[in-house]
Amino acid sequence: MDSIAALLAFVRTAEAGSIVGAGRTLGLTASAVGKRIARLEQDLGTRLFQRTTRRLHLTDEGELLLQRCRRALDELADAQADLAQRQQAPQGLLRIGLPTIGYRFLLPALPGFQKRYPQLQLELDFNDHLVDVVNEGLDAVVRSGDLADSSLMARQLGTFRFIVCASPAYLRARGTPQGLAGLHALDAVRFRYPTSGKLQPWVVPGHEGDAAAAMATAMTCNNMEAVLAAAIGGMGAAWMPDFLAADALADGRLQDVLPDLPHQQGRFSLLWPGNRQPSARLRVFIDYLVEHLFRG
Repeated sequence: MDSIAALLAFVRTAEAGSIVGAGRTLGLTASAVGKRIARLEQDLGTRLFQRTTRRLHLTDEGELLLQRCRRALDELADAQADLAQRQQAPQGLLRIGLPTIGYRFLLPALPGFQKRYPQLQLELDFNDHLVDVVNEGLDAVVRSGDLADSSLMARQLGTFRFIVCASPAYLRARGTPQGLAGLHALDAVRFRYPTSGKLQPWVVPGHEGDAAAAMATAMTCNNMEAVLAAAIGGMGAAWMPDFLAADALADGRLQDVLPDLPHQQGRFSLLWPGNRQPSARLRVFIDYLVEHLFRG
């Protein structure tokens, strides 16, 4: 810690322009500050200040050291603040943006989070349009797929897979395909991306193109919950995330049409502004979600 104290004395002296001014800032005598700077110059083997009767001026070596020291001391201050925050229970408001479908995988995990961090309040903004984290005043957003915004920091929350589903009654009436080529006998319920207006392709690893291209389209919509409801209602086969279909598959309202088909993988990530470290409350939220989501 002696070297840190000497560097701090050097930085405060450079900022004040005098040893006396640095002493006032640090709560030390001018003699104590002077001794620390002299020891630092001796250790480094170079002069850091040109001394006149009225003011100190940095040498070229002093200018270089000042730039490096300021960054290092800022990092140290951030680390100390971080450690202090870790000693306290995170509290306050946390605003998170999510796609509408996000409630399916997020809400089951929140009672446990609330129990662990009772002083944190969550405000969830469910929106299928691409939102600006900073301009919308959000602490973080959950997004799926490829992450194009390089100005944001990201942490992957987990992966899922896409499956083709239809109601058992619909498959009894139309027949259950025995392979990918048999999908042409079924109608498709398609999802349209609200941000681009494009249809979501049914991408099957190892096969080129859109697997739904040869199917008649029964309905398109820009809401995955509506896609789920249409498939359960027997309007056709639908391409959807496995976590969305899980309850309906479990109680028999839906059937996996091609269970042996290679599955396209998807992923969700949490993103926050890259120009700052996550707050203590955001950090515990991130760690909790990584620990509890998509574990099955």
